[in-house]
Amino acid sequence: MSAPPLKMRNIGPKSAAWLRQVGLKTPEDLIEAGPLEAFMRIKRAGFKPSLNLLYSLEGALRDCHWQEVPEARRAELVAAAEEAIAGLPPPRNRPPAGPVTTTVMQDEPDAD
Repeated sequence: MSAPPLKMRNIGPKSAAWLRQVGLKTPEDLIEAGPLEAFMRIKRAGFKPSLNLLYSLEGALRDCHWQEVPEARRAELVAAAEEAIAGLPPPRNRPPAGPVTTTVMQDEPDAD
């Protein structure tokens, strides 16, 4: 028998499933973990959450729409998430991403 879905504002079926899979099954679990820890648990589990999930978790805890999370709080969350993500080990069986480069192709001169 599966656990009932986590019923909180901003938490859809996919987010609720991810939260259950990382052990956050009740509103109390989410409150205790906080939005950043919940987001990082999901990321460490191998899922690929976007920053919208982070805002949604914060909104769920504030009981407001995720777009109503103040810009200053969003910036705090993003900075904390970037710091936490930087501390994660590289994915297994894949090398860490290298630097991004841009290749510009030059037009060949006309050969008359």
